[in-house]
Amino acid sequence: MDKFGKLHIGITHGDLNGVGYELIIKTLMDQRLYELFTPVVYGSSKVASYHRKTLNVPDFSFNIVRNAESAQDSKPNLINLVDKEVKIDLGKSTEIAGELALLALETAITDIKSGAIDVMVTAPINKKNIQSPDFHFPGHTEYLAAKFGCEDVLMLMVRNQLRIGMITGHIALKDVSSSLTSELILRKIKTLNASLLRDFGIRKPKIAILALNPHASDNGLIGDEEENVIIPAINQANEQGMMVFGPYAADGFFASMNYKHFDAILAMYHDQGMIPFKALAFDTGVNFTAGLPIVRTSPAHGTAYEIAGKDNASIDSFREALYLSIDIYNNRLLYDELHLNPLKSTEEKSVSNEA
Repeated sequence: MDKFGKLHIGITHGDLNGVGYELIIKTLMDQRLYELFTPVVYGSSKVASYHRKTLNVPDFSFNIVRNAESAQDSKPNLINLVDKEVKIDLGKSTEIAGELALLALETAITDIKSGAIDVMVTAPINKKNIQSPDFHFPGHTEYLAAKFGCEDVLMLMVRNQLRIGMITGHIALKDVSSSLTSELILRKIKTLNASLLRDFGIRKPKIAILALNPHASDNGLIGDEEENVIIPAINQANEQGMMVFGPYAADGFFASMNYKHFDAILAMYHDQGMIPFKALAFDTGVNFTAGLPIVRTSPAHGTAYEIAGKDNASIDSFREALYLSIDIYNNRLLYDELHLNPLKSTEEKSVSNEA
């Protein structure tokens, strides 16, 4: 945070052959954003210049800095991570794109740990070409969990009041049932409940749990995971003071608009949560990693190779990721202040009443 009280948002460039630079450049062209935060992009000045020319954006340029501490207020700062020429193959997965995506991530994580940046927004990566001895994870979520030593993190998709988390993340569908345990579900419920309280400022969050099987198993007719695994976890959560409901059959839950009655929803597996979320909020949805000690958000879409360099990418999801990162950071500050100084709000009310 700078002397003006504005956050420094670290932005990783993602896969250089995708739409990451288009999202970053087109979003940061809006000068009004600099009233809210100071952007620090982790990437390549030469790659950025290539994308700027491809998009025909002559009136935009990055302020090249050596490190995040040198970032200037009211400017789109870029830390140049590589000086060599980089081959760009728009719309294709290449080894160098994976290497530079990982370099940006590693550098941003080092900076956020040191306090050089306040929050982190990640442009989309290719989960295949980024694989290396240092990155052997199915996605950002699992990688960040390992880097920060967090066992219980949750991929939470967010758009306004719609929040959907996945109990099992990037795993094969055939492995979902065997991966589900009452202990795992309860841990994810606790992570989500804590995030709703601290990150979203919801005082008494209501959480809905989706069933695994069709029709929530029809009382055991179609599978027994609901009775033996899911319901016991829900009961334990309620016994511990949380407000958790379900399990609900996923199809009817969304079709009936029942989801609007809850602050968040937990799906059993990736597509069960992602399909309804993207159907309802694809252009403006945000991926937030709940359970981390730092704030990290990302647009709710991938590299979009098919439209890379064509000036067709919508910036709405990326812009919402920036806004949400600021909101969550501020919510955490307020929550922590109130809980570290529980008498403060009472004292402020007393002074206000006396006045």
